[in-house]
Amino acid sequence: MHPVLTHLALHVRDVDHSIAFYQRYCQMSVVHDRHRNNDRVVWLAEIGQENRFVIVLIAGGTPDPQAEGDYSHLGFALASRADVERVAAEATAEGQLAWPLCDEAWPTGYYCGVVDPDGRVVEFSHGQPLGPGSTQST
Repeated sequence: MHPVLTHLALHVRDVDHSIAFYQRYCQMSVVHDRHRNNDRVVWLAEIGQENRFVIVLIAGGTPDPQAEGDYSHLGFALASRADVERVAAEATAEGQLAWPLCDEAWPTGYYCGVVDPDGRVVEFSHGQPLGPGSTQST
């Protein structure tokens, strides 16, 4: 059997603040919330993907904002260019836009980046070969 990617675990400073960000921007839901001693671990998933892939938030992170030119990110596909523009507008209004709207050749597509509460960039895209709005090479 080959390995299957099931989760990504991230330490965060404020679990509730991070939950609110991922619920609002990524439309993820809490599917597990565990408190043990002074530790808290929360699993977030996309609707219908609870048994396939989760982001695990672990209390106790330290801020580590990305340096300029560091393009590390989490990527979420959106169904339309208008959805990407909506996210960019919300992030701009909240001072959280990391990367302005950009339209690049396949396979990159149309995207923007938003800074999460711990300084990580989350990309929202349309037109990549993955997820909603996926396209084929031309």
